[in-house]
Amino acid sequence: QVQLVESGGGLVQAGGSLRLSCTASGRTFSTYAMGWFRQAPGKEREFVAVISRSGGRTDYADSVKGRFTISRDNAKNTVYVQMNSLKPEDTAVYYCAADRQRLYGASYSSAYDYWGQGTQVTVSS
Repeated sequence: QVQLVESGGGLVQAGGSLRLSCTASGRTFSTYAMGWFRQAPGKEREFVAVISRSGGRTDYADSVKGRFTISRDNAKNTVYVQMNSLKPEDTAVYYCAADRQRLYGASYSSAYDYWGQGTQVTVSS
């Protein structure tokens, strides 16, 4: 069992930046690919970014490519997403998730075994 706790959300103006963190319990963090997803009110949960177990491979949704950067520190059991040039349409609850089966993770939510509780990101125009 892995417990994931997100932090770093908040209110920011359009064009601003935030860095979200997700810290995992346990000593097996490096055996999980990690993903970030988001869900806006009235919308389906959508993929944001994924990072492989070692951190050597990443992938992004087209909507955030070039603006968001996912990274991880396996020594700290933490995955991050640096969000720059934020837009009002980035407003959502952001979730981190752990995938124990795939080396590189996946872009679909059903691939993930564990989820955090989410952190709210609000971007004002």
